[in-house]
Amino acid sequence: MNEKFFDLKKEKQDRMLGAAFKAFATAGYAHASTDDIVRDANVSKGLLFHYFESKLGLYIFLYDYAVKFEQLEIASCVGKNETDYFVMRAQRLKAQTNCMRVYPYLPAFLDRADREEDRSASAAVGAQIIAHAEASKEFYARADLTLFRPEADVAMVGRMLTGAFRLTLWDVLRMENVRAPEEYYRACAEYLNMMRQLCYLPERDTEREVEA
Repeated sequence: MNEKFFDLKKEKQDRMLGAAFKAFATAGYAHASTDDIVRDANVSKGLLFHYFESKLGLYIFLYDYAVKFEQLEIASCVGKNETDYFVMRAQRLKAQTNCMRVYPYLPAFLDRADREEDRSASAAVGAQIIAHAEASKEFYARADLTLFRPEADVAMVGRMLTGAFRLTLWDVLRMENVRAPEEYYRACAEYLNMMRQLCYLPERDTEREVEA
């Protein structure tokens, strides 16, 4: 990647990155079209490949950029001493919605990339994918699991919520509504509060419902 990309006006950078996030998120690496990217970004293909030498080079840059952008938002939204599992998930959701206000398809891109089937693309960002997953695992490791009922399988709860959030994310993105981030957070907050009521011990629940 040509570092001079960051010398472009921020508005043009964001157009190019936003279009690329959308293309890879919706179509996957193999079927994402650079023609679609340059059309949506309103730039020439020559300009795109001037800064990113290849489609794969663009993809590698996007993954690194997306993770760093997300991490900055998480750092600003998540309380360092928070241990309530559902509040922690809500704070990460808030970080995602902040990302979406700048790049609507950034969270969807990361989710799709972590499950990418194209071998060349997945191999190119394999180390970053592992690091991203480990960072998430480490984040939730500090959650206070004594709040859960003994019969609750926390890992299964996490998988269920992740699946529900993924479906919700695509539902709101298909609406192409400027309020998509808010709608995404609101719907996911309802899932969090429902699972909280089902999974926490009544005597240990601090009644900190997630604000929808």
